Amino acid sequence: MKRFLIAVLCAALLIPCFALSVFAESGVHNWYCVRRAGNLQPSCEPAMSFIEKYGGYYIDHSHGDNSAEKVVYLTFDAGYENGNISKILNTLKSEGVTAAFFVLSHLIESQTELISRMADEGHLVCNHTASHKDMSAVHSKEAFAAELSALEKVYFEKTGKTLAKYYRPPCGRFSEENLKFAYELGYKTIFWSFAYADWDNDHQMSPAAAEKKILDNVHNGAILLLHPTSATNAAILGSVIRILRAKGYRFGTLDELTKR
Repeated sequence: MKRFLIAVLCAALLIPCFALSVFAESGVHNWYCVRRAGNLQPSCEPAMSFIEKYGGYYIDHSHGDNSAEKVVYLTFDAGYENGNISKILNTLKSEGVTAAFFVLSHLIESQTELISRMADEGHLVCNHTASHKDMSAVHSKEAFAAELSALEKVYFEKTGKTLAKYYRPPCGRFSEENLKFAYELGYKTIFWSFAYADWDNDHQMSPAAAEKKILDNVHNGAILLLHPTSATNAAILGSVIRILRAKGYRFGTLDELTKR
């Protein structure tokens, strides 16, 4: 049931970077970016450009379409383990790539060893909220902070480590007020410039089609959002990494991105 609810919540946001409506209601935004052909950087909807005012990122502007250096940032939203997160970690280790994992308290509590492995192998463990609630409905700074600090607390209690100060709104649903709260709490909000419908493990795109979709839409400075529970992603990740490297891309970190 928990997986089903997460899937339903995220479905609209992971339809290939288009949206039927920018605003679900006054002041509430559903993040999306419009893809561009030819592996060119997508653009942010002007009504959501305020994200950068509050330490928000969706792309690396310093590595644009004409930049000599090519870089992408690999991020994952992880809510539960079904065997595929372990496979993803194995691939990242064998390929020598570090990534960012946005996690929930359920995963930390039920898979503490897996979460510790992420940090021990150089990945950033980041805040996707404790309970994957709709944060756009949270209007007090205290309530917003409580949701993020609850995850920080369980992560520290279970691993003895400090959570990285990166936040991703569940399903990309947010308000300007939310981003202001996150910024004042010392967080940088990380959106994405590419995602695809990989969240439902019962309805997976074929590996060949998924690999093509990623490679057809990758662009310099991309923040890629993938779900590590996807059997397809687990199958193709190594190939995607090797092909991107062959095309001249390197894999950057959020620490690198946000220090510019």
